[in-house]
Amino acid sequence: MLKKFTTLYRHIIDEERKYPDATGELSDLLADIALACKIISLEVNRAGLIDLMGLTGNENVHGEQVKKLDEYAHDTLVKAMEVSGHLCAIASEESEDFIPVKEKFMGERPLSKYIIHFDPLDGSSNIDANISIGTIFSIYKRVSKSGPGTLEDCLQQGINQVAAGYVIYGSSTIMVYTTGRGVHGFTLDPTVGEFLLFYENIQIPKRSKTYSINEGNYSKWSTGLQNYINELKSDNKEAGRPYSARYVGSLVADFHRNLLYGGLFMYPGDNRNPKGKLRLLYEANPLAMIVEQAGGRASSGSERILEIVPLDLHQKTPLFIGSEEDVLEAEKFLNLK
Repeated sequence: MLKKFTTLYRHIIDEERKYPDATGELSDLLADIALACKIISLEVNRAGLIDLMGLTGNENVHGEQVKKLDEYAHDTLVKAMEVSGHLCAIASEESEDFIPVKEKFMGERPLSKYIIHFDPLDGSSNIDANISIGTIFSIYKRVSKSGPGTLEDCLQQGINQVAAGYVIYGSSTIMVYTTGRGVHGFTLDPTVGEFLLFYENIQIPKRSKTYSINEGNYSKWSTGLQNYINELKSDNKEAGRPYSARYVGSLVADFHRNLLYGGLFMYPGDNRNPKGKLRLLYEANPLAMIVEQAGGRASSGSERILEIVPLDLHQKTPLFIGSEEDVLEAEKFLNLK
């Protein structure tokens, strides 16, 4: 039951009013993202009926097979962002390079104040199995002074984010976002086409009883991580053990469940992929901002995710994210000498 009838746009405007110097540009940008994700949600729900299942036959920059819905989500977001007038650059997980956007003006004043990173369709390997997937986005202020965006604009630390969020396409479509003043969630009501406030000021429990990791890679992990997983599965009632394993294999789905109920998601490096497989700019940074705003923690195992200095648009990082006390405990095991 909705506590109050508040649309996403009304909530964004109410938050904007808390900042006397706000110009409304970030609010407009968030509204444009929401619109693009409504369109993606519609196509996700009828993908099997309009031939959007399966592969395109192409590979992306990471050497992965591109799904038809991956391509559709990327194109939809890029088109929506290019016409917004508030972006100088767009960076997508599906593109090798960032997309500079021609600067637009209102009289003498340039409009393009921001840059955006997004993972158009996280968990796309699960599309054909009808498992929850999602869109992840991250917004920064530009550091260049004018003109189209630059690589310097795109390669900023996560601590510089001004907004981050994700949309999960599942039994319902939910958008979760933060602008640095708490985390809020909205459910899309398809009868009116509006995101309505459902979760206000989300707080993740400090400690949980669940963990999410692909244990099929156990033999490839460091001894410290193996010891930690063994500890989580041990029969120790005083320490709240054993934990329950909950792993979907779709980052946005695993993260969303843990954000609401508590939990620890782990995608570590291993002896084949020392940096793991998750992208710092498109996945780790936005989710790290969200979890920290909700009282949680995000770490590479050795440093705070939001403080990592990116050197490449598609840089990867190990990720330990979720309930604060669980992440801290994981870090201790990982760093034992």
